[in-house]
Amino acid sequence: MIFTVTLNPSLDYIMRVGGISEGAVNRSVGEKIVAGGKGINVSRVLARLGSDNVALGFTAGFTGAQIIRELDGVCATDFVELSEGNSRINVKLKGAAEPNIETDINADGPKITGRDFERLFAKFQGLRDGDALILAGSAPRSAGADIYARILEPLSDKKIFTIVDASGDLLASALARRPFLIKPNLAELEELCGSRFEDVEAIIKGAETARARGARNVLVSMDRRGALLVSERGIFIEPVEAVQAANTTGAGDALVAGFAAAYLKSGDFQVALKAGVETARSQLSAE
Repeated sequence: MIFTVTLNPSLDYIMRVGGISEGAVNRSVGEKIVAGGKGINVSRVLARLGSDNVALGFTAGFTGAQIIRELDGVCATDFVELSEGNSRINVKLKGAAEPNIETDINADGPKITGRDFERLFAKFQGLRDGDALILAGSAPRSAGADIYARILEPLSDKKIFTIVDASGDLLASALARRPFLIKPNLAELEELCGSRFEDVEAIIKGAETARARGARNVLVSMDRRGALLVSERGIFIEPVEAVQAANTTGAGDALVAGFAAAYLKSGDFQVALKAGVETARSQLSAE
C-alpha cells in the first residue's frame, strides 16, 4: 500500500483575474475551490493511475472537513483531526490572459501540538514491509524543521519505500535517515548543495552529493529537460517531449506518483523514471 503525508493541507481558492489594482475592488473572471497540498496531489494522481493509496496528515475545522469530502471517492483518508483551528485556505491568483502566471497567498495553518503528532506517528506503526510512504510538501511552523527526519527515524528498520519531496531544512534534515528516494527540483537541489548547476554534468554531481549525505536515490525534475535519476543502480535521464503547458501545478507531484506506482510494480528504475516523466507530461497538458 502507498501512504501519502500532507502535514499542512489546504483548500486552494483559485481565481482568474484580468489584473490586480492595489487598494481597489478587483473582480475575478472565474474561480474554483479544490483540496490542495503536495501529498494530496500525489494521492489524486496515484488514484488516476489505479494505485490504491491512503492520504494521511492533519485536518481541522470546517475547511478540514471539506478537504476530506473532496477526497471521498478518490482515495482512502486517515487524517488526524485537530481539536482547534481550521485547515488553511490558500489563495491562488491566475492571470486570465497568461494562466501560467500565478500569484499565491499561502496561509500558515493551524497549530499542531505534541499530542497531535503522537496520534499521527501511531498510524505509521501499522506500515508493513513493502509499503511506500511519501512525505510531500511543507510543514506548519509548529512542526519543526526536522519533522520528516522524526517520522523516518522509527521506520529505518523496516523495508519501507520512503520518499521525500520537500525543500530547505525539511529535506536536508531527512537525508541522515536514508530515505529510499528524494525528489528535489533543480532549485531545491541547488539550495541543498549550496551551488548553482549550469549543465547536466553538474546536476549529476549535485545528486551524488545528496546521495553521499544519505539519500539512497535522487530524482531531479529539470523542467523541460525532463528528469534525472542518480540511483543505486546507475544514472538515468529521461527527456520530456515538448508540450503546451496548460497547467504547471502538480507536475512534480505527478512525477513522484508515476515513479512510485511504476517502481512498486516493476522494481525497475528506468521503467519507473519513464513512467514518472510521462505522468508529469500528462499533468502539464491537463486543464
